[in-house]
This record gives sequence, structure tokens and C-alpha cells, in this order.
Amino acid sequence: MPRHPKKPRRLVVEGRVYLWTLRHSHRSPDGGRSAACRETLTLYPQPARSGGPLRIVFAERPGSYVPGGFPLGSGDVGDVHGSSLNLHEPGAVRALLDAATARGWRPDGPSAVEVDGWLLLEEAGAARRGAT
Repeated sequence: MPRHPKKPRRLVVEGRVYLWTLRHSHRSPDGGRSAACRETLTLYPQPARSGGPLRIVFAERPGSYVPGGFPLGSGDVGDVHGSSLNLHEPGAVRALLDAATARGWRPDGPSAVEVDGWLLLEEAGAARRGAT
């Protein structure tokens, strides 16, 4: 039976458990064509209320792509320099979590933190390429 797409997934890193979700969103100005696509990867430290969530946001911008489907897959993000990730892959989520932690995010922080995913992409992409 396939996994429900909105059900949080579980990731364990060095004994710490996180639940994570991925959401695609966009605006439709004046009811027209969709614009300003973004992917938001949210990691929730467990147990609940043990720390604020980490939101890694990939907002559409020049020189990058945040597709909503065909011809690229859901969850794919990347830039013109060749860095890319599939945010549905646990290894990509782990690489982004490691990059955010290296930049100072702590899972026991009391409130939610939002990070620009583009600042983490190159480091996380390099980690993924090194792991495969």
C-alpha cells in the first residue's frame, strides 16, 4: 500500500528522531496562472515540544527551479550551477538537516526557524554526491 503523501515521514539522526513533511505551494495572482512556486521542507524534532521545527524553504527565483510536476518530478529543486536535490529522498533531507545544523540550527531551540534552502543547496548537494 502506498504511503499517504501528507503523512509525516520519520528520520533518525544520531539517535534523535525527526518527523518531516514536504509541501508545494504557490500564488495565483488575480486567479491567473500559478506563480511564485515554493517547496517547504519542515522537520519536527521529537518528542513533540522538545524543540521548534526547522522550515527549509526553496522559493522560486531567477537561476533556480522549483517545478510543480512534469517534466521534472515533484520535490525536485536545483539551480543553473548544477546543484539539485529531490526533497522526497530521505538522504536529501538528511543532507539539508546536516547543512542547517552546521550553520547553527539546534533541534532543541524553543521556536520555529525558517531557513532559505538555496543557502544550503550547494553543501547538501555535494554531500549527496559524495555519499552516492
